[in-house]
Amino acid sequence: MKPIPLSLCFLFFAFISTKLPTAFSPNDVEQVLDVNGDSIFPGGRYYIRPAIRGPPGGGVRLGKTGDSDCPVTALQEYSEVKNGIPVRFRIAAEVSTGIIFTGTELDIEFTVKPHCVESPKWIVFVDNEIGKACVGIGGAKDHPGKQTFSGTFNIQKNSAGFGYKLVFCIKGSPTCLDIGRYDNGEGGKRLNLTEHEAFDLVFVPVGVADSAGIRSVV
Repeated sequence: MKPIPLSLCFLFFAFISTKLPTAFSPNDVEQVLDVNGDSIFPGGRYYIRPAIRGPPGGGVRLGKTGDSDCPVTALQEYSEVKNGIPVRFRIAAEVSTGIIFTGTELDIEFTVKPHCVESPKWIVFVDNEIGKACVGIGGAKDHPGKQTFSGTFNIQKNSAGFGYKLVFCIKGSPTCLDIGRYDNGEGGKRLNLTEHEAFDLVFVPVGVADSAGIRSVV
């Protein structure tokens, strides 16, 4: 594996150490709702879309970035008319009520995946070329030469009070960071860890006519 430059390691860990999880009181916790006002649930299929329609773009999909031959990076569509690929939430905790609240520890996976990767589960990897920690899928072997981080995601209300944001918490660390967007001119905006502007989003349930289950695509 190509080593990460020491300067990038230092900057990344200095960066993530500045953002710690917020303490929530019981009154802050609430069930997460889709755009129809219904509770989202584990195993359900949802498109992740911007909270505001129009210029913010469309849904989230997979794409090839950098020198990768496999589309293993999460990108937000430029076009508002494109829904992207649905995701499915899994509650990470061993003991659970089966209800997704703000702050519930989650695994996230796309409901389709390319043949060149074994898992559609979301992870975070550091792209040395752009100096960003980005959301992708699979495991370390699917991101050769890049540092990867496992952990859990959770959903929080955004600062405007409408819609939500995604937060990533690194395994074995108290550090949590918002998921934002970074445009590197790759046909869509990368989802990345940020201490600046979070991606304000909503969850759109997939229609019942769509086929269920994870399937492989080219």
